[in-house]
Amino acid sequence: MAKVYISIGSNIDRDQQIINGVAALKATFGKVQLSSVYECEPVGFIGENFYNLVAMVETEQPPSYIGEILKQLEKQQGRIDFSKKFSPRQLDLDILLYDDLIINTPVQLPRNEIPKNAYVLQPLAEIAGDLIHPQLQQSYRQLWQNYDKNKQQLKKIAFSWPK
Repeated sequence: MAKVYISIGSNIDRDQQIINGVAALKATFGKVQLSSVYECEPVGFIGENFYNLVAMVETEQPPSYIGEILKQLEKQQGRIDFSKKFSPRQLDLDILLYDDLIINTPVQLPRNEIPKNAYVLQPLAEIAGDLIHPQLQQSYRQLWQNYDKNKQQLKKIAFSWPK
């Protein structure tokens, strides 16, 4: 079984979208390990703050299948426009890692935004800190420790998960 790390983000009805997104991942993959939830300002546009976290699931499905499933889950939560990169999101689900696989199609793995964006790197370092980035040959904990924390501000929040 491959360990797959997925970033989850929302800045539209974000509490409900995060709850729904995690519930959909659990329904699809079974057990899901979650990082803390972080709040951060949008990157590349002006808008409401995002909630972001990282989930880890285990699956035997290939990356192409997982990518399609994640797009379907986003559509179920009301996401319509997949063309605009920097825009508000009901729910954004992206594969970050699939074990230590390095590919560029059908998705880029590891996702190139990992070392660039605090909202991905910090939650990933929280739940996969000892894993080694297959291209950079540093652990995610090391990458986070070396990250310029002034670049993007994150705030860990006490998220209210349903019982």
